[in-house]
Amino acid sequence: MNSRQLSRQRTASTAIIVASILLIVGLVAWIAVASNGEGGDFRGDGNGEEKVVEVVEGSSVSELGPQLEEKGVVKSNSAFQSAAMAHPDSHNIQPGFYRLEAGMSADAAVKALLDPAHRITPLMVNGGTSLMDVNVVGGQTRQGIYTLIQQVSCGDKPNSECASVDKLQEVAKNADPKELGVPEWAVDSVAARAGDPKRLEGLIAPGEYIIDPHADASEVLRDLISRSAKQYAETDIVSRAQAVGLSPYELLIAASLVEREAPAGEFDKVARVILNRLAKPMRLEFDSTVNYDLPTVEVATGKSDRERPTPWNTYAKDGLPETPIASPSLDAITAMEHPAEGNWLFFVTVDKNGTTVFNDTFEKHLEDTQRAYESGILDSQR
Repeated sequence: MNSRQLSRQRTASTAIIVASILLIVGLVAWIAVASNGEGGDFRGDGNGEEKVVEVVEGSSVSELGPQLEEKGVVKSNSAFQSAAMAHPDSHNIQPGFYRLEAGMSADAAVKALLDPAHRITPLMVNGGTSLMDVNVVGGQTRQGIYTLIQQVSCGDKPNSECASVDKLQEVAKNADPKELGVPEWAVDSVAARAGDPKRLEGLIAPGEYIIDPHADASEVLRDLISRSAKQYAETDIVSRAQAVGLSPYELLIAASLVEREAPAGEFDKVARVILNRLAKPMRLEFDSTVNYDLPTVEVATGKSDRERPTPWNTYAKDGLPETPIASPSLDAITAMEHPAEGNWLFFVTVDKNGTTVFNDTFEKHLEDTQRAYESGILDSQR
């Protein structure tokens, strides 16, 4: 091989090496672009910027990816889909709202959605819960619906953007009932009490609600009341109220009394007592209606409180209270729609086991009331 041939061979070898290096550099660059561009993925658990995302009830994981990409939680939908498919429990992601962060890796996002700590606690309304907090003698406070909503919407630190108790009460006092989703049969009664935050009492049915923590007070109340109105309609409340001689709103009020007065298993009997007394006519004289407007409450009520006229006190007024006194469960609604048969006018719980006795004479009722005092049920702690 002469010198000229050797030079050509070296030049060719150098060209191959340079081409190889350029190919490797190009491949690395392409991988870098792919990782941070279209179809790429972030690294780590996020950058600290909170993002609230919703997993819609009935939706699939595949429908969640575009929302996460749009909010900047994950770099791409494709990365999230791949991570979800690789995780064996991704099908267990529950409906609701979640607090995530921007800039999460797809794998971190899937794990966060499966972690209950990231899920915003749903609003839980139990039967018998009132709108306002209730202070029980002895120091215990039963949280009302407004407070429960604030906890879900605002977390531990209420701010100007969330649905705080003050904002909820302001909306409840002043908003057009129709705009809040109040059913037609309750609109006039609610409108007549403009300025009172309690006028929406009973219109939020017990249950579990997933609410958007970014919704304002009006939106939250409209959502809850509209969904509750649908539940009430499904019981055929309009026709059933007519069948027992009440308006639908009166039936709702009566059902709230059943919820607050009756032990489990006796709802339909207490419903019958209410209807029998109204038919007499005879004052209901329920301690729950006395307690409703008191700053502190207990099972027993005193003479002075019973004599105090209020829109709810059925010791001091004829007929039903002007509004419900709590959120009645569907069981209480159904009991008023289908009351038991009987002539009872009185009932009293006589022991701490919840034994409740029904009577149709006042004399017998007095005897059973004495049993209740002797068992400690009606002792006052004031």
